[in-house]
Amino acid sequence: MALRLLPFRQYDEQDVVNLFALGDTPLDSTTGDGNGSNGVFVKVSEGNFNLDPVSYGTNDYLGNEAYPHVGAGMYPSNPLTVAASISGDVPLGLTLNQTAKADENGEKLLYNTTKKEELQAVLPGQTVPIATKGIFTLSAAATGGNPLTLGGGFEAQAGGKIGGCAANDSLSLGTVIGTGSRTSQGSIADQFEGFYAIIKLG
Repeated sequence: MALRLLPFRQYDEQDVVNLFALGDTPLDSTTGDGNGSNGVFVKVSEGNFNLDPVSYGTNDYLGNEAYPHVGAGMYPSNPLTVAASISGDVPLGLTLNQTAKADENGEKLLYNTTKKEELQAVLPGQTVPIATKGIFTLSAAATGGNPLTLGGGFEAQAGGKIGGCAANDSLSLGTVIGTGSRTSQGSIADQFEGFYAIIKLG
């Protein structure tokens, strides 16, 4: 599942940056996990504001363009981009939406705006909201490296994930304010089963 970010969160819209699109490979569908997931810690990879606000280019997301009498398939995208952070980075923040091509049924979100909004997703090349401060609940899929511990700090790891560190570490991005685990109840499987942590970013 592409949801590294669980529902409980508290943040101010003034702390959300709406300037950059994901420059990494987007998810093929909203059931996958990768750099296009939500809850991915990202850094700026292209921040040249001299670029045009929208760039147009060919993109296989539009489909086959080899048919006769088909004009150039020009797909719009935001040229300012972010990429998943790695160990040692100081990320801009974490993505609030997933960047995905299709829904859980493999149908392109390009043709179903309502479904895209319901899944809290953006299309490849579209601007993704990035939270720079706040309180967030992260699933186990968002963690890597040293475990997160109550009262400890956390720092960037490969793949836009975070790992535990000392609270006074120079690379610490914030504080872990709670941890827990989810379990399946009865015959109903919990898709977010396992460890989760509540962090204070910033």
